[in-house]
Amino acid sequence: MLRYATKRILQLIPTLLVISAITFLMVRLIPGDPVTILYGMDEGTDPEYLEYVREQHGLNDPLPIQYVRYVINILKGDLGTSLFTHKTIAEELATRYKATVTLAVGGTLIGSILGVCFGVLAAVYHNKLADNIVMVISMLAVSTPSFFLALMLMLLFSVKLGWLPTFGFKGIKYAILPMATLGLRAVGMIARTTRSSMLDVINQDYIRTSKSRGMSKGTIVLSHAFKNALIPILTAIGLRFGTLLAGSALVETVFSIPGVGKFMIDAVGNRDYPALQSTILVLAATFVLVNTLVDLLYGLIDPRVKYE
Repeated sequence: MLRYATKRILQLIPTLLVISAITFLMVRLIPGDPVTILYGMDEGTDPEYLEYVREQHGLNDPLPIQYVRYVINILKGDLGTSLFTHKTIAEELATRYKATVTLAVGGTLIGSILGVCFGVLAAVYHNKLADNIVMVISMLAVSTPSFFLALMLMLLFSVKLGWLPTFGFKGIKYAILPMATLGLRAVGMIARTTRSSMLDVINQDYIRTSKSRGMSKGTIVLSHAFKNALIPILTAIGLRFGTLLAGSALVETVFSIPGVGKFMIDAVGNRDYPALQSTILVLAATFVLVNTLVDLLYGLIDPRVKYE
């Protein structure tokens, strides 16, 4: 297992290198000049000063040179400096990363608990009323846009009932609605994956044998069926965490949470190349690490999984 873990960690290097290259090029395809956006182009702006700023930040260098310099700085642990705030990207992310990860983890937990419970219920009562209700809920969860769900939760729990705060991130109470928004969106996919995986296992011969031996339905479902259906479910949860991590930007904007997602959206508006490309790289690295951890958990869940 240690050899496999080392191999997977080493595979992160080319993966992140490819991600950094794609991000670097895509960021520069965004129309607009960051220096012009930052300082404006009114009559009082000195064109020579704008050119001086571009030279200072290396924006006039050929793209290959800019990319090599970016990679070298990353290897040194330097994520760059924001063109807009003039703070280091590491400093900016240090104050925002915790909020984003908290929302993603909380949303994943909510989505996993509800999704797995709904999926198991739908599989056990296949083609019955419970199954149909779960499928309708799953479809609604997948189809409802995040911003609409966030606004509805705010309207109900903040405006009408006054139970929870609407904006900001000053404690766990402020995180409940954003986490619920992300979690409810995740319920649909996890529930459908759980249902499908459970149905595949429930139809196996050993499950029918367990029933013929007089085992209770609860024992069969929890001890035999669910355990053997867990790997696809775990995969779905890991992928969903990455989706919530990258998709938290909209929720952070709606709830005015100073997270990485909101910082990334601001960077797009300001054409802040260093901030945008480094933020995407950090989020991608987090997602890849989480999925590597999920791969390592396979062997602990199912001894039949061999690490090569």
